[in-house]
Amino acid sequence: MLSSAAGKATHLSKTQDKSRNASRVVTRKIWLPKLLYDALPYFYLASGIAAFFATLYINEWFWVLPHYILFSAACLHLGIFVFRRRHRKKQTDTEI
Repeated sequence: MLSSAAGKATHLSKTQDKSRNASRVVTRKIWLPKLLYDALPYFYLASGIAAFFATLYINEWFWVLPHYILFSAACLHLGIFVFRRRHRKKQTDTEI
């Protein structure tokens, strides 16, 4: 009796197939115009700073204040991350 470790191919169920297709959509690369691509980290930084300063004008502690601060922190973090990642790549290209 000869056997292989590979085994037989199994068919995916409908939910597994949809899950696999959904993950492809999320990880798919998208194309942006160069101007929009270059402006993206600055947009994140500007929206984070604007959201942070918007919290200064809220008179009372409404339920929205923590959301403004979380949105501000997330935008600032994402903007700095994208900015540093792009400039790190440019620096390594010029060093080589």
